[in-house]
Amino acid sequence: MRVPFLDLKSVNRSAERSLEDAFRRVIDSGWYIQGKELEAFESEFAEYCGVNHCVGVGNGLDAIHLLLASYGIGPGDEVIVPSNTFIATWLAVTRCGATPVAAEPNPASYNIDPQAIEAAITPRTVAIIPVHLYGQPADMDAINHIAARHKLLVIEDAAQSQGARYRGRPTGSLGSAAATSFYPGKNLGALGDGGAALTNDRAIALKVKQLRNYGSPVKYQHDSLGYNSRLDELQAAFLRVKLRELDSANARRREIARRYTEALAGSEIQPPHVPGWADPVWHLYVVRTARRDQLQEYLNLNGIETMVHYPTPPHLQKCYAEMSHKPLPIAEKLAVEIISLPISPSMTEKEVEYVIDTLRAF
Repeated sequence: MRVPFLDLKSVNRSAERSLEDAFRRVIDSGWYIQGKELEAFESEFAEYCGVNHCVGVGNGLDAIHLLLASYGIGPGDEVIVPSNTFIATWLAVTRCGATPVAAEPNPASYNIDPQAIEAAITPRTVAIIPVHLYGQPADMDAINHIAARHKLLVIEDAAQSQGARYRGRPTGSLGSAAATSFYPGKNLGALGDGGAALTNDRAIALKVKQLRNYGSPVKYQHDSLGYNSRLDELQAAFLRVKLRELDSANARRREIARRYTEALAGSEIQPPHVPGWADPVWHLYVVRTARRDQLQEYLNLNGIETMVHYPTPPHLQKCYAEMSHKPLPIAEKLAVEIISLPISPSMTEKEVEYVIDTLRAF
Protein backbone atom coordinates (compact mmCIF):
# COMPACT_ATOMS: atom_id res chain seq x y z
CA MET A 1 0.00 0.00 0.00
CA ARG A 2 1.12 3.58 -0.68
CA VAL A 3 0.24 6.26 1.87
CA PRO A 4 0.99 9.81 0.71
CA PHE A 5 2.17 12.35 3.26
CA LEU A 6 -0.58 14.74 2.18
CA ASP A 7 -2.95 14.25 -0.75
CA LEU A 8 -4.34 17.72 -1.47
CA LYS A 9 -6.51 16.45 -4.32
CA SER A 10 -8.37 14.21 -1.87
CA VAL A 11 -8.52 16.94 0.76
CA ASN A 12 -10.18 19.36 -1.65
CA ARG A 13 -12.39 16.82 -3.38
CA SER A 14 -14.81 16.78 -0.45
CA ALA A 15 -15.69 20.41 -1.20
CA GLU A 16 -15.32 20.22 -4.99
CA ARG A 17 -18.83 21.35 -5.89
CA SER A 18 -18.75 24.26 -3.43
CA LEU A 19 -15.31 25.31 -4.67
CA GLU A 20 -16.58 25.26 -8.25
CA ASP A 21 -19.56 27.40 -7.23
CA ALA A 22 -17.19 29.86 -5.50
CA PHE A 23 -15.04 30.00 -8.65
CA ARG A 24 -18.04 30.74 -10.82
CA ARG A 25 -19.29 33.39 -8.39
CA VAL A 26 -15.99 35.27 -8.58
CA ILE A 27 -15.70 34.96 -12.37
CA ASP A 28 -19.25 36.25 -12.80
CA SER A 29 -18.64 39.17 -10.43
CA GLY A 30 -15.99 40.73 -12.66
CA TRP A 31 -14.13 41.92 -9.53
CA TYR A 32 -10.94 40.04 -8.65
CA ILE A 33 -8.92 42.12 -6.15
CA GLN A 34 -10.13 43.59 -2.83
CA GLY A 35 -13.83 43.05 -3.30
CA LYS A 36 -16.80 41.56 -1.48
CA GLU A 37 -15.39 38.02 -1.20
CA LEU A 38 -12.36 39.30 0.67
CA GLU A 39 -14.48 41.47 2.94
CA ALA A 40 -16.75 38.53 3.72
CA PHE A 41 -13.87 36.16 4.42
CA GLU A 42 -12.08 38.69 6.63
CA SER A 43 -15.26 39.12 8.68
CA GLU A 44 -15.94 35.37 8.92
CA PHE A 45 -12.37 34.44 9.85
CA ALA A 46 -12.09 37.24 12.41
CA GLU A 47 -15.23 35.91 14.09
CA TYR A 48 -13.88 32.35 13.97
CA CYS A 49 -10.64 33.44 15.65
CA GLY A 50 -12.35 35.64 18.22
CA VAL A 51 -10.80 38.94 17.14
CA ASN A 52 -12.17 42.21 15.83
CA HIS A 53 -10.11 42.50 12.66
CA CYS A 54 -8.70 40.20 9.98
CA VAL A 55 -6.67 41.62 7.09
CA GLY A 56 -6.01 39.27 4.17
CA VAL A 57 -2.54 39.48 2.63
CA GLY A 58 -0.45 37.62 0.07
CA ASN A 59 1.10 34.97 2.33
CA GLY A 60 2.08 34.13 5.89
CA LEU A 61 5.55 35.71 5.70
CA ASP A 62 4.00 38.98 4.58
CA ALA A 63 1.47 38.77 7.42
CA ILE A 64 4.24 38.69 10.04
CA HIS A 65 6.31 41.32 8.25
CA LEU A 66 3.43 43.76 7.80
CA LEU A 67 2.47 43.45 11.46
CA LEU A 68 6.05 44.14 12.56
CA ALA A 69 6.21 47.11 10.19
CA SER A 70 2.86 48.41 11.44
CA TYR A 71 4.22 48.47 14.97
CA GLY A 72 7.27 50.41 13.76
CA ILE A 73 9.76 47.64 14.45
CA GLY A 74 12.99 48.08 12.52
CA PRO A 75 16.77 48.55 12.65
CA GLY A 76 18.22 48.41 16.15
CA ASP A 77 15.35 46.32 17.50
CA GLU A 78 15.52 42.69 18.57
CA VAL A 79 12.66 40.22 18.24
CA ILE A 80 12.72 36.87 20.05
CA VAL A 81 11.87 33.93 17.78
CA PRO A 82 11.93 30.14 18.24
CA SER A 83 15.11 28.31 17.30
CA ASN A 84 12.85 25.46 16.10
CA THR A 85 10.51 26.84 13.44
CA PHE A 86 10.05 27.34 9.72
CA ILE A 87 12.40 30.07 8.54
CA ALA A 88 9.59 32.49 7.60
CA THR A 89 9.32 33.52 11.26
CA TRP A 90 12.93 34.71 11.16
CA LEU A 91 12.79 36.18 7.66
CA ALA A 92 9.95 38.55 8.58
CA VAL A 93 12.08 40.03 11.36
CA THR A 94 15.10 40.40 9.10
CA ARG A 95 12.98 41.97 6.35
CA CYS A 96 12.06 44.77 8.79
CA GLY A 97 15.72 45.45 9.49
CA ALA A 98 15.40 44.09 13.02
CA THR A 99 17.45 41.23 14.49
CA PRO A 100 15.95 37.79 15.24
CA VAL A 101 17.13 36.40 18.57
CA ALA A 102 16.63 32.67 18.95
CA ALA A 103 15.14 31.04 22.05
CA GLU A 104 15.21 27.26 22.44
CA PRO A 105 12.11 25.02 22.60
CA ASN A 106 10.76 22.89 25.37
CA PRO A 107 12.16 19.44 24.43
CA ALA A 108 8.82 17.77 25.17
CA SER A 109 6.41 20.05 23.27
CA TYR A 110 8.87 21.44 20.67
CA ASN A 111 7.35 24.89 21.24
CA ILE A 112 9.33 27.90 22.43
CA ASP A 113 10.25 27.68 26.12
CA PRO A 114 9.14 30.70 28.20
CA GLN A 115 12.26 30.38 30.38
CA ALA A 116 14.43 30.61 27.26
CA ILE A 117 12.51 33.73 26.23
CA GLU A 118 13.25 35.35 29.58
CA ALA A 119 16.95 34.60 29.23
CA ALA A 120 17.06 36.10 25.71
CA ILE A 121 15.64 39.52 26.61
CA THR A 122 17.97 42.51 26.29
CA PRO A 123 17.40 46.29 26.41
CA ARG A 124 16.87 46.15 22.62
CA THR A 125 14.10 43.54 22.73
CA VAL A 126 10.76 44.88 21.51
CA ALA A 127 8.69 41.79 20.68
CA ILE A 128 8.27 38.03 20.97
CA ILE A 129 6.97 35.83 18.16
CA PRO A 130 5.78 32.52 19.62
CA VAL A 131 4.92 29.91 16.99
CA HIS A 132 2.10 27.45 17.62
CA LEU A 133 4.24 24.78 16.05
CA TYR A 134 2.75 21.71 14.35
CA GLY A 135 -0.74 22.88 15.38
CA GLN A 136 -0.13 22.92 19.14
CA PRO A 137 -0.47 26.19 21.09
CA ALA A 138 2.57 27.64 22.81
CA ASP A 139 2.28 28.45 26.53
CA MET A 140 0.74 31.86 26.00
CA ASP A 141 -0.08 32.79 29.60
CA ALA A 142 3.55 32.40 30.59
CA ILE A 143 4.71 34.25 27.46
CA ASN A 144 2.24 37.11 27.95
CA HIS A 145 3.27 37.43 31.60
CA ILE A 146 6.91 37.84 30.57
CA ALA A 147 5.94 40.30 27.85
CA ALA A 148 3.87 42.40 30.25
CA ARG A 149 6.73 42.67 32.76
CA HIS A 150 9.15 43.78 30.06
CA LYS A 151 6.64 45.85 28.03
CA LEU A 152 7.04 43.73 24.89
CA LEU A 153 4.68 43.00 22.01
CA VAL A 154 3.54 39.42 21.44
CA ILE A 155 2.83 38.53 17.82
CA GLU A 156 1.57 34.97 17.39
CA ASP A 157 2.71 32.97 14.39
CA ALA A 158 -0.50 30.96 14.03
CA ALA A 159 0.19 29.63 10.54
CA GLN A 160 -0.02 26.00 11.66
CA SER A 161 -2.80 26.27 14.23
CA GLN A 162 -6.09 27.32 12.63
CA GLY A 163 -8.76 26.07 15.01
CA ALA A 164 -6.44 25.21 17.90
CA ARG A 165 -7.27 26.40 21.41
CA TYR A 166 -5.26 27.41 24.45
CA ARG A 167 -7.20 27.10 27.72
CA GLY A 168 -10.37 27.25 25.63
CA ARG A 169 -9.36 30.37 23.68
CA PRO A 170 -8.57 30.27 19.95
CA THR A 171 -5.04 30.80 18.76
CA GLY A 172 -4.73 34.06 16.89
CA SER A 173 -6.48 35.91 19.73
CA LEU A 174 -3.91 35.42 22.48
CA GLY A 175 -1.33 38.18 21.94
CA SER A 176 -1.00 41.75 20.67
CA ALA A 177 -1.69 40.47 17.14
CA ALA A 178 -1.28 37.31 15.08
CA ALA A 179 -0.25 36.19 11.62
CA THR A 180 -1.40 33.14 9.73
CA SER A 181 -0.84 31.42 6.40
CA PHE A 182 -3.25 29.82 3.97
CA TYR A 183 -0.61 27.90 2.04
CA PRO A 184 -2.43 24.91 0.45
CA GLY A 185 -1.05 22.39 2.94
CA LYS A 186 -2.28 24.28 6.01
CA ASN A 187 -5.33 23.13 7.99
CA LEU A 188 -7.17 26.03 6.37
CA GLY A 189 -5.49 25.99 2.98
CA ALA A 190 -6.25 27.99 -0.14
CA LEU A 191 -5.82 26.75 -3.69
CA GLY A 192 -2.84 29.05 -3.99
CA ASP A 193 -0.97 31.29 -1.57
CA GLY A 194 -2.45 33.58 1.03
CA GLY A 195 -2.19 34.85 4.58
CA ALA A 196 -3.80 37.15 7.11
CA ALA A 197 -3.08 39.43 10.03
CA LEU A 198 -5.38 39.23 13.06
CA THR A 199 -5.78 41.88 15.75
CA ASN A 200 -8.19 43.65 18.08
CA ASP A 201 -6.35 46.94 17.46
CA ARG A 202 -8.19 48.94 14.81
CA ALA A 203 -5.22 51.25 14.19
CA ILE A 204 -2.91 48.29 13.49
CA ALA A 205 -5.49 46.70 11.20
CA LEU A 206 -5.79 49.93 9.21
CA LYS A 207 -2.00 50.21 8.98
CA VAL A 208 -1.69 46.65 7.64
CA LYS A 209 -4.46 47.39 5.13
CA GLN A 210 -2.50 50.39 3.88
CA LEU A 211 0.83 48.59 3.72
CA ARG A 212 -0.60 45.60 1.83
CA ASN A 213 -1.87 47.95 -0.90
CA TYR A 214 1.10 50.20 -1.80
CA GLY A 215 0.70 52.23 1.41
CA SER A 216 -2.57 53.57 0.06
CA PRO A 217 -5.61 54.44 2.21
CA VAL A 218 -7.52 55.50 -0.92
CA LYS A 219 -6.76 54.97 -4.61
CA TYR A 220 -3.71 56.90 -5.86
CA GLN A 221 -2.98 58.36 -2.42
CA HIS A 222 0.10 56.80 -0.80
CA ASP A 223 0.76 57.70 2.83
CA SER A 224 3.36 54.98 3.49
CA LEU A 225 6.11 53.18 1.59
CA GLY A 226 3.92 50.14 1.15
CA TYR A 227 3.94 46.77 -0.59
CA ASN A 228 1.78 44.72 -2.92
CA SER A 229 0.48 41.86 -0.77
CA ARG A 230 -3.21 41.23 -1.28
CA LEU A 231 -5.34 38.13 -0.77
CA ASP A 232 -7.26 37.94 -4.05
CA GLU A 233 -11.00 37.43 -4.46
CA LEU A 234 -10.69 33.89 -5.80
CA GLN A 235 -8.63 32.63 -2.87
CA ALA A 236 -10.90 34.45 -0.41
CA ALA A 237 -13.92 32.71 -1.95
CA PHE A 238 -12.21 29.32 -1.74
CA LEU A 239 -11.23 29.99 1.87
CA ARG A 240 -14.83 30.81 2.78
CA VAL A 241 -15.77 27.32 1.57
CA LYS A 242 -12.87 25.66 3.38
CA LEU A 243 -13.57 27.56 6.61
CA ARG A 244 -17.00 25.93 6.85
CA GLU A 245 -15.30 22.51 6.84
CA LEU A 246 -12.38 23.37 9.10
CA ASP A 247 -13.78 22.08 12.40
CA SER A 248 -14.82 18.73 10.95
CA ALA A 249 -11.45 18.37 9.19
CA ASN A 250 -9.63 19.15 12.45
CA ALA A 251 -11.78 16.59 14.27
CA ARG A 252 -10.58 13.92 11.85
CA ARG A 253 -6.97 14.98 12.43
CA ARG A 254 -7.51 14.67 16.19
CA GLU A 255 -8.89 11.15 15.81
CA ILE A 256 -5.89 10.03 13.74
CA ALA A 257 -3.49 11.64 16.21
CA ARG A 258 -5.21 9.88 19.11
CA ARG A 259 -4.79 6.51 17.43
CA TYR A 260 -1.14 7.16 16.60
CA THR A 261 -0.44 8.17 20.20
CA GLU A 262 -2.14 5.08 21.61
CA ALA A 263 -0.24 2.83 19.20
CA LEU A 264 3.15 4.35 20.10
CA ALA A 265 2.68 4.21 23.88
CA GLY A 266 5.64 2.49 25.51
CA SER A 267 7.66 2.21 22.29
CA GLU A 268 11.02 3.70 21.40
CA ILE A 269 9.20 6.18 19.14
CA GLN A 270 8.25 9.17 21.29
CA PRO A 271 4.80 10.62 20.46
CA PRO A 272 4.10 14.34 20.85
CA HIS A 273 3.56 15.63 24.39
CA VAL A 274 0.32 17.61 24.78
CA PRO A 275 -0.01 19.81 27.89
CA GLY A 276 -3.38 19.71 29.62
CA TRP A 277 -4.18 23.27 28.58
CA ALA A 278 -3.65 22.64 24.86
CA ASP A 279 -6.20 21.53 22.27
CA PRO A 280 -4.06 20.98 19.15
CA VAL A 281 -5.28 20.66 15.59
CA TRP A 282 -2.42 18.40 14.45
CA HIS A 283 -1.24 20.28 11.40
CA LEU A 284 1.65 17.84 11.73
CA TYR A 285 2.08 14.72 13.84
CA VAL A 286 5.75 14.82 14.79
CA VAL A 287 7.40 11.93 16.59
CA ARG A 288 10.95 11.57 17.88
CA THR A 289 13.44 8.72 17.88
CA ALA A 290 17.22 8.33 17.93
CA ARG A 291 16.75 5.99 14.93
CA ARG A 292 14.95 8.61 12.84
CA ASP A 293 16.77 7.91 9.59
CA GLN A 294 16.22 4.16 9.91
CA LEU A 295 12.54 4.71 10.67
CA GLN A 296 12.10 7.01 7.70
CA GLU A 297 13.80 4.54 5.38
CA TYR A 298 11.68 1.65 6.70
CA LEU A 299 8.44 3.56 6.25
CA ASN A 300 9.48 4.66 2.77
CA LEU A 301 10.30 1.07 1.76
CA ASN A 302 6.79 0.17 2.87
CA GLY A 303 5.17 2.92 0.82
CA ILE A 304 4.58 5.44 3.62
CA GLU A 305 5.69 8.99 2.87
CA THR A 306 7.11 11.08 5.71
CA MET A 307 8.78 14.47 6.06
CA VAL A 308 11.11 16.21 8.50
CA HIS A 309 9.95 19.54 9.92
CA TYR A 310 12.61 20.89 9.94
CA PRO A 311 15.89 19.26 8.84
CA THR A 312 18.02 22.40 9.25
CA PRO A 313 17.31 25.01 11.94
CA PRO A 314 17.27 28.64 10.74
CA HIS A 315 20.55 29.53 12.44
CA LEU A 316 22.35 26.85 10.39
CA GLN A 317 20.95 28.02 7.05
CA LYS A 318 23.36 29.81 4.69
CA CYS A 319 21.30 32.99 4.79
CA TYR A 320 21.96 33.24 8.54
CA ALA A 321 25.60 32.17 8.41
CA GLU A 322 26.55 34.96 10.83
CA MET A 323 24.49 33.17 13.52
CA SER A 324 25.86 29.67 12.96
CA HIS A 325 28.37 30.01 15.80
CA LYS A 326 25.63 30.33 18.41
CA PRO A 327 24.97 26.98 20.09
CA LEU A 328 21.31 25.98 20.00
CA PRO A 329 21.63 22.34 21.00
CA ILE A 330 17.96 21.51 21.50
CA ALA A 331 16.93 22.69 18.05
CA GLU A 332 19.94 20.93 16.53
CA LYS A 333 19.12 17.66 18.30
CA LEU A 334 15.47 17.79 17.30
CA ALA A 335 16.51 18.30 13.67
CA VAL A 336 18.14 14.85 13.59
CA GLU A 337 15.53 12.99 15.67
CA ILE A 338 12.07 14.18 14.58
CA ILE A 339 9.92 12.88 11.76
CA SER A 340 6.41 13.82 10.65
CA LEU A 341 3.96 10.99 9.98
CA PRO A 342 1.13 11.25 7.45
CA ILE A 343 -1.92 12.99 8.87
CA SER A 344 -4.77 14.43 6.88
CA PRO A 345 -8.58 14.65 7.07
CA SER A 346 -8.75 12.62 3.85
CA MET A 347 -6.79 9.63 5.18
CA THR A 348 -8.78 6.41 4.97
CA GLU A 349 -9.17 3.89 7.79
CA LYS A 350 -7.04 1.43 5.83
CA GLU A 351 -4.26 3.97 5.49
CA VAL A 352 -4.28 4.82 9.20
CA GLU A 353 -4.22 1.14 10.19
CA TYR A 354 -1.43 0.43 7.73
CA VAL A 355 0.73 3.23 9.16
CA ILE A 356 0.11 1.94 12.69
CA ASP A 357 0.88 -1.69 11.75
CA THR A 358 4.08 -0.61 9.99
CA LEU A 359 5.23 1.47 12.96
CA ARG A 360 4.65 -1.50 15.24
CA ALA A 361 6.59 -3.76 12.86
CA PHE A 362 9.53 -1.36 12.98
